[in-house]
Amino acid sequence: MTGCGNIQNRWIYDITHDFSGVNLWVKEERGVKKNHNPYKNSFFLSLPEDFQESDVIKNLEDARIAEKKTFNTIYGQKDGWKIYAGRESAEDIERRTRYRAEIYNLDVRVEQKYLTENNLTLCLNAGDEVFNANSENPLSVMKVSAAGKSPTESCMKSLILEYCDERQKANGDDTHLTEFLISAVLRYDPEVILFENADGWMHKICSIANERQIFNSLSRTGNFRPLKSRSYFSYGRMEYKPPAMIPEGRIIIDPAQSFMYHEGNLGGIFLASRLTGISPNLTSRFTPGTVVSNYEVLEALKRNICVPFRKSDAEMLRMSDEVRIDYRGGLILQPKPDVYEKVNQLDFTSFYPSIIVKYNLSPETMQNPSLKGFLPSVIGPLLDFRVKTKAIKKENPELCGMDAMLKWMLVTCFGYTGYKNAKFGRIELHEMITTIATEILKDVCKISESLNLKVLHGIVDCVWVQGDDIKALKAAVEEKYGIPTEIECYEWICFLPQKDGLGSYTGYYGRLCSGSMKMRGIAARRKDTPGFIRRMQEEMTGVLCSAKTREELIFLEDEVREIYNRYYESLPDAPLSEFVIRKKIGLESYNQRCISAAVISLYRSYDVKISAGMDAKYVIRDAVRHIVDPEWNIKGVDVVYYRKLLEKAAEEVFFVFSSIKKERKS
Repeated sequence: MTGCGNIQNRWIYDITHDFSGVNLWVKEERGVKKNHNPYKNSFFLSLPEDFQESDVIKNLEDARIAEKKTFNTIYGQKDGWKIYAGRESAEDIERRTRYRAEIYNLDVRVEQKYLTENNLTLCLNAGDEVFNANSENPLSVMKVSAAGKSPTESCMKSLILEYCDERQKANGDDTHLTEFLISAVLRYDPEVILFENADGWMHKICSIANERQIFNSLSRTGNFRPLKSRSYFSYGRMEYKPPAMIPEGRIIIDPAQSFMYHEGNLGGIFLASRLTGISPNLTSRFTPGTVVSNYEVLEALKRNICVPFRKSDAEMLRMSDEVRIDYRGGLILQPKPDVYEKVNQLDFTSFYPSIIVKYNLSPETMQNPSLKGFLPSVIGPLLDFRVKTKAIKKENPELCGMDAMLKWMLVTCFGYTGYKNAKFGRIELHEMITTIATEILKDVCKISESLNLKVLHGIVDCVWVQGDDIKALKAAVEEKYGIPTEIECYEWICFLPQKDGLGSYTGYYGRLCSGSMKMRGIAARRKDTPGFIRRMQEEMTGVLCSAKTREELIFLEDEVREIYNRYYESLPDAPLSEFVIRKKIGLESYNQRCISAAVISLYRSYDVKISAGMDAKYVIRDAVRHIVDPEWNIKGVDVVYYRKLLEKAAEEVFFVFSSIKKERKS
């Protein structure tokens, strides 16, 4: 190793690589130091036994870029070669072997290989373990916000910079603001820049800097690596990642676009980098699934386990009848729409990950259960650390970001077991997890009934029950399955109906015994609900929260209806900005006239590039004629349309009263 001995105990906050090697950006007492270290990329190769080695390997051995090696996979050892070359050589070998060659570690990130080979960790204080709750870091932070909102506006208009106790504002055209920002970064030299809508503005800033021949200080080298935009399908929804410009030696995070930063703040981002070996610049732009996938890859490298390039174990051959029997999904019990008193919710903590660990579920253990599974060995520490951060975050709120990051990593690790391209996933494994989860939830219902608890509702990893012996249920379930559970008690809870009149699986609200209101699946919780309607429903449910019983609820009807009437009458006079709807664009074009087609046409008229999954914010000016306005140029609202939305949201609250009255009559 070259140049690494003096950085073992330093805070490495960025890592980049080029054709000549790897660059480490290290925070030291006197500033930032760049360590360049030569590094030769490589991959592992295994050939079928009946294949002539000389046909493929001879030229590589002659060039001294191939050496015989025995290497490990999750299924055991393999004899083969370590090839000191890149993707081009690997793909040539694949073609010449008619894709019978097995290749490993080819698409593993260079920075992950380098860090594990040199026993280095990103974003870690000297003396700390990887799984530690120390949230301190030595990096300085600058906050930047632009008045304009890219991509809907073409100019930044003004910039506000905040660094330590200083605050500066600049107005002018984009060239002036770019020069102002670059100059400020040079002067203050922060390691982290939190730049609202940075991913929308950085292309313009870089372009202006190039045209003006100004050194772009937002990257310590002046160089940026572009990330392309992409649309992708995840958990039933189309998502969109905007393009970005990734700097070197400085961290630029876009709080407006980064889900990971929104959930985990800087503490969560640094934890993700520590666990994956990938720069905060990238982890802040990754999805939780990509983070947990890279965590598994890094842990495999630490254990000297090679990572397959092309999966051959996504699913084994099975009869169709077996598939139908094996995979039934999670268990859901449909509730009866009504208002219930004295209800407790028993919720498993990290249910699916806990099943993976408890039952030793991993691709290699499906045929050989006696093996110690790879997935349980890497998910187990995440679970243990989540329990720790969850317990102490109330006393130390700075750990909330770490806890949120762990939560999302654990949530998505199950989904990746069934993803066909997941490095350590397998369809049968995914099915086994859901099958076990279903059996456990069924058993929880039986235990509940044996304790004279009435099961009202159940969904995948939690149940709602009526009765007094909830602590006995919790103890019995934890003793039998060894998976932690949590209890939430309700003074009352209302399960809402669906359009067909049957109970909604996810729509409910109720007063917790703590005195607060919990709401799920109703208008006030949906992202596409306009602010005016959200405020009305929150005000209505706020009144309901003052009641502890069904009898007290019924006396609140007049007050709640008065709130609705007030909002209904004042709707035409409310600020136009209160009616903005936020929705994701599902398709890039539509064959029929509709609101979604009108939104796409509107955005294109402002030269906004449309991609499936991106957010659109608009107001409906005429629902019948499909006329919409962008949030930055609202000309009016369709009062009739928004009153219908208002009525629909109010009905979700009025159901409390109609349900109680119906029962009284019967």
